Amino acid sequence: MTELRPVKLSPVRVGIVWERLNGLMDQVGETCVRTSFSSVVRENYDFAIGLLDQRGRQIVQSRRSVPSFIGTMSRTLQAMLAKFPVETLADGDVLITNDGWLGTGHLNDITMIKPLFRDGRHIGFVGSIFHTVDIGGAPSPAAKDCFEEGLNIPVSKIVAAGEENALLVDILEANLREPEETLGDIRAQFAAYHICAGRLFRLLDEEELPDLEAFAEDVLSRSEASLRRAISAIPDGTYSDIVTADGFDHPLDIRVAVTIRGSDIEVDFAGTADQIEHPVNSPLTFTQAYSCYAIKCALDPGTPINDGAFRPITVTAPEGSLVNPRRPAPVWGRHLSGHYMPPAIYGALSQVAPDKVIADCGSPLWNVYFKGWREGSDRPFVKMFFMNGGHGARPTQDGPGCLSFPSNVSNQAIEQFENQVPMLVEEKALVPDTGGAGEFRGGNAQRLTFRNLGAAPVTVTIRHERVDHPPRGLLGGRAGAGGIDMINGARIASKSRSSLGQGDRVTFQTPGGGGLGPPERRDPDAIRADLESGLVTPAFAKAQYGYDR
Repeated sequence: MTELRPVKLSPVRVGIVWERLNGLMDQVGETCVRTSFSSVVRENYDFAIGLLDQRGRQIVQSRRSVPSFIGTMSRTLQAMLAKFPVETLADGDVLITNDGWLGTGHLNDITMIKPLFRDGRHIGFVGSIFHTVDIGGAPSPAAKDCFEEGLNIPVSKIVAAGEENALLVDILEANLREPEETLGDIRAQFAAYHICAGRLFRLLDEEELPDLEAFAEDVLSRSEASLRRAISAIPDGTYSDIVTADGFDHPLDIRVAVTIRGSDIEVDFAGTADQIEHPVNSPLTFTQAYSCYAIKCALDPGTPINDGAFRPITVTAPEGSLVNPRRPAPVWGRHLSGHYMPPAIYGALSQVAPDKVIADCGSPLWNVYFKGWREGSDRPFVKMFFMNGGHGARPTQDGPGCLSFPSNVSNQAIEQFENQVPMLVEEKALVPDTGGAGEFRGGNAQRLTFRNLGAAPVTVTIRHERVDHPPRGLLGGRAGAGGIDMINGARIASKSRSSLGQGDRVTFQTPGGGGLGPPERRDPDAIRADLESGLVTPAFAKAQYGYDR
């Protein structure tokens, strides 16, 4: 094949290639989903797949990608290339790691990246990250360091020149309770890479492009310029906020100072609580990812998300703090601090850009781990179930119920979950009066009850936040309801491990979203609609809004 000469791309051409690449990555993402073995990928979409250029800059990803994964993939690639420089890589290689400080913040997320070679010339990378429910060890709220939390895969080759690394696969298989599920998901990523390479090369041929470089330069620069314009519209200054997490033995303050200087924005977490010996510490990669995502969502949500969009943002945090811990801090539940980045940043920005932010959501994301033995067999199971709290109210709308933010994982079908474990979901319902009152109301919480149908006990492991410190209202709005965890009707600790005997029930009520704006400004028609739908009761309407029909 004759090498094509570089071409200068017109704005129209850039738009066409951008849309085609978006479509391509969505197709590649669906390959991951349709060939995956785990429900966490297939049902919850807890994964990401992205395309990076020769220099490792992320260009585009599937639309269903998890935000934190988008924000860490290129950083992980740089760590991989420090060990395996591009000139040492071959066609057919795939690099892998799950190191929390190099990747997404904890061991349960596996990052893999494949270099792409076209006619013998390196032109970029395709990468993916997926959550694996089990990574060995005993992930627990009681973990004191990351060594207790599972198997750490160092940066290595899971595939070398097209051949699987048999030793590494054996190590994984020997350390996982359900190795066929995790290895199945790993091989699903391999299938996606194959699809990506073939379709990308065809796209480049059809668009008469020798590689991705001219396109990448253009798109990254446009994304950077767009966010810089949005930042420049905010008055220079430093704006601060404090969010308090429930923590373990005592509450933990997350302090942020957001500084605007022209078209640059700096986010500094100086003054945040020190790291603790419980698995809620957020490595800096995860802290940076959700800080950048929060700013992008607030100030420039409509333009492409790529490495260019993050250039105007600097995120710093003291080493040894809750949001930048030193090894070997336990980090299994790093989202229990990392998901507080958006509300802290929005609390600061609300002072100067109130029309750009939302009230606190019912996150950090709630989930539960169920571990036990399959009925009538000696095979163990480890399954996770996601439960979204209420979304915070928005500048012109109420917050939706049961919608995750800042993570965007999807709900799992109840029937699909019940098919995998000896448990029955007896209740899944919206809870009245749990959304914070305001001119715009926060989203309602949901309540779920699970009953153990099997003869064998089932271990229930939870790590929940917003129980003692509910989601805050903003700009005069009121707080949403705090979360509740119960077994057989009795409250249990929100970060704990319990055992369910046959017939025992565990109930989770997620937090409700915070309200936005003073409640006295709420439209009476909106209050009447809430009453008719059952989202609020007459007593709540009277107490919070002074409304008495």
